Parts: sequence; C-alpha cells; structure tokens
Amino acid sequence: MGEQEPASDRFPPSPCIGICLIDPATGRCRGCLRYIDEIAAWYDASAAEKRAILTRIAERRRSGRDGTSEKPE
Repeated sequence: MGEQEPASDRFPPSPCIGICLIDPATGRCRGCLRYIDEIAAWYDASAAEKRAILTRIAERRRSGRDGTSEKPE
C-alpha cells in the first residue's frame, strides 16, 4: 500500500478569511487577495487548480502588491 496524501493536498482549504471586500479598481478581494474569477471558480476547481490559485496568492503576498496594480493576464 502506498502512502495516502494529506487531506489538505486532496482538498486545499479556501483562502477566504471572511473579509470580503472587492476592490472595484482591480476586481480583487482585499481579504484573501483572490480575483473575482478565482473566487467564483474555487468550488468547482480541481485540487491542482486550487493549489495554483494558492500559489498565485502567495506570490501576491510576497510581492507586496497593494491591490492598485491591474490584474495580470
């Protein structure tokens, strides 16, 4: 029997922190740093897609983007 992956890998937790305030200039939530399309896609996204969103959020936090820059394509 192989090792089972942790539940957090199979079901990445939502980055929502309950501070839902969408910046109208960027379309990004000031609480979790997700864009509207990422929020909308979260529940239907695969685990890999969720991990990709979490990676992008981590990069946004590291880069210190304050929400005033435009959404990257």
